[in-house]
Amino acid sequence: MKKRLVYLLSFFAVFLGYFLLQKPAFMLYNDAVGKAYSVGEFLQVTGHGASLDITTAAYLTVLPWVAVGISIWYRKLPLRRWLCGYILLVCLITAIIFVADMALYPFWGFKLDASVFFYLDSPKNAAASVSTGFLLTHIAVILLLTALTALPLIRITPPQLPAVRHRIGGSLGMLLTAGLLFVLIRGGVTESTANIGQVYFCNDQFLNHSAVNPAFSLLSSAGKTKDFADQFNFFEEPQRRALFEGLYPTQGKNRLELLNTRRPNVLIVLMEGFGSSFVASLGGVQGVSPYLERLSKEGVWFTHCYANSFRTDRGTVCALSGYQSFPTLSVMKMPVKSRTLPSIAGKLAGLGYQTDFLYGGDINFTNMKSYLLQSGYQRLTADTDFPITRRQNPWGVNDDITFDHLYNVLKERPAGRWHTAFLTLSSHEPFEVPYHRLDEKRENAFAYTDECLGHFVDRLKRLPLWKDLLLICLPDHGFFYPDTQGSTHDMRTHRIPMLWLGGAVRQPMVIDRLMNQTDLAATLLAQLGIDHSDFNFSRNVLGEEYTYPFVYYTFNNGFAFADSTGYTLVDNTSGKVMDESSAKGSARRIELGKAILQSSYDDLGRR
Repeated sequence: MKKRLVYLLSFFAVFLGYFLLQKPAFMLYNDAVGKAYSVGEFLQVTGHGASLDITTAAYLTVLPWVAVGISIWYRKLPLRRWLCGYILLVCLITAIIFVADMALYPFWGFKLDASVFFYLDSPKNAAASVSTGFLLTHIAVILLLTALTALPLIRITPPQLPAVRHRIGGSLGMLLTAGLLFVLIRGGVTESTANIGQVYFCNDQFLNHSAVNPAFSLLSSAGKTKDFADQFNFFEEPQRRALFEGLYPTQGKNRLELLNTRRPNVLIVLMEGFGSSFVASLGGVQGVSPYLERLSKEGVWFTHCYANSFRTDRGTVCALSGYQSFPTLSVMKMPVKSRTLPSIAGKLAGLGYQTDFLYGGDINFTNMKSYLLQSGYQRLTADTDFPITRRQNPWGVNDDITFDHLYNVLKERPAGRWHTAFLTLSSHEPFEVPYHRLDEKRENAFAYTDECLGHFVDRLKRLPLWKDLLLICLPDHGFFYPDTQGSTHDMRTHRIPMLWLGGAVRQPMVIDRLMNQTDLAATLLAQLGIDHSDFNFSRNVLGEEYTYPFVYYTFNNGFAFADSTGYTLVDNTSGKVMDESSAKGSARRIELGKAILQSSYDDLGRR
């Protein structure tokens, strides 16, 4: 019996040691030394994160425990042969999870969770952000880690365990061991069970994230309930309703008329990741977007607009459907839900507009095609509609080609009202573009998109269609720069430019009211005299009812709320404030943010 217990303890210890060593490796890979983290902080991360490592190692020890228990009664059980396949499988899976988490963190800024599965249905696009060398190197690391973990586990697994003299007593001993495993898996004997928040120990999110076991993070997020209306229930219904009421007015007249026609042709350009970090007049780096800066003086320039989310699939829904963002899910990936959403395209198509959408990449990625078709776009153009020789970007077709294609389509378009949306792609990792004005790779890629946009607009101005055109430029999400390991929760990440141009615009002006990307729908439709009451998370920021300007957005399992008193960022995992500009008004900001978060999940649950 002693040998059985020693074996199980050894099996558990190997995985526990493996998980503990992952933490300093994760930190070193993500430049913890360059960020001047101390040895003490490395030790704190390892110590605080150990509880989830113990839980995960205990999970992985369950099957060996079952096999060892059977061997008490089946004396000739070939233990090593039985467990060899299991060992290889779990070692490979944990290595993949660890390496993927470590490699993706610089791009995503959060730990690996179930959202990764949103992008695995198109491996080609999921890998488009990285080079072949990057992939091969990380695959080699995965195989090496698998071998280094599996070999000692197989080695300590005996081909066969000796017979137990007292089977009943041995079985009782195994039951006691099962109880210990249960306690370790549960995370102790207190009321709280094992969860990610238990390893958070400071206000530095990088250190907190470093302490989280990536396998636990992935598996726990994958197991979350799909009863959306049951999530984030901070308040009883009367209190939630009272807090939420009036935050998103859906009625009211315009205080300001921006257009000289109620029925312009509408072109929306969603600029990939083009946040304020690249717009000098909004506090960004100098010299990246001279064309956008020039055009901002020719149209209506919204200077305090904020993206609702941090990825294209989420931001596209926010912009085109005026629908709220979520910290734990992507609505675009849920056709049964996304098909119930209102949309700009659907409203305009109902009034006789011809609608179409252009994207130079794979339009099936993240279920985009389903969403666009259900939201009212009658024709879709994507990478496969271009010759393969023109797909020179890892994501598909570069912006100069798609802008040129769009220009030619519009130039030849027959008479009649139309709405087109276009999503750019070149300002995306790996930032490989046929353009070399700036030395820094990221700045150069955004400068390339800026120049493509500028040349496109200059050509449009010479066409007759300019007279009745409303061109709206709006990013799908922001980009934290110059920090190359950008944060998805920082206010600077979410601030984005929005510009309305074209002959349909009455005169240039600046709108400096706080607003969200989701407010595009209601604001646009109100200017067109179209009812927008079904857009229950979109506000007409130029309407009489918009008396309380505020910003709300979500990031990975967290939210932010900002108004005239300041801003507050809240981490949902720990329930703690991550950052705030001032304590004054913070409690109210948190309360309203929670009310919006709860209301958004309630709304999704009803759809």
